[in-house]
Amino acid sequence: MLKAVLFDFDGVITDSEVLHFRAFNSVLGPHSVELTTREYYKSYLGLSDVDCFKLLIHQGRLGIAESEIPALVEKKTVIFENLAKNEGKLIDGVRDFLAMLAQNDIAMGICSGALLPEIEMILEDANLRRHFETIVSAEHVKKGKPDPEGFLLAMERINAKRPRQIKPDECIAVEDARWGLQAAKSAGMHTVAVTNSYDAEQLTAEIIVGNLKELSLPDLQSLCA
Repeated sequence: MLKAVLFDFDGVITDSEVLHFRAFNSVLGPHSVELTTREYYKSYLGLSDVDCFKLLIHQGRLGIAESEIPALVEKKTVIFENLAKNEGKLIDGVRDFLAMLAQNDIAMGICSGALLPEIEMILEDANLRRHFETIVSAEHVKKGKPDPEGFLLAMERINAKRPRQIKPDECIAVEDARWGLQAAKSAGMHTVAVTNSYDAEQLTAEIIVGNLKELSLPDLQSLCA
């Protein structure tokens, strides 16, 4: 039986991946590094800020020490927040989808590689924070997606408030990238993919949709039957 739904944030709740892309390039520019849209979506989308910068260093593209990463993350966060305040928006269908789950007493949480202040700011502005029992962000895990640590922590937090524990196979993860889908599967959860960032051919999930409006409660319940 369906008991909980965990959401990725960027590319699932909010249309902010392009803003992250622009913020990364603003920070990388002074280091003579520029990501193309294609390579960002292919290799870096879905990674936490720290993991993205680490990967660029290991690839030999970013010539700094890893000890300098926190300063870059701080700069990138400021740039992203400014962009999000002016240009950020919810993905169509999200608000109604969350309302449907809330009306049916389905627990909800977020598991994201984004930073907590970024997530909280957008949710508060959209008046959606109340829907989520927990938010697991990049600061809360040692290993980002595709490691399942974030999803397992989110369920641990949700279960801490319940006398009856929700099992992984009673939970659905909604993702837009292969890293997140892999993490959810490793956590033993069911998977729904939305094609906001990648084509359906690039995603592997039990249900793949173009928009959350395409999903009904029976669709979700059938995964956990």
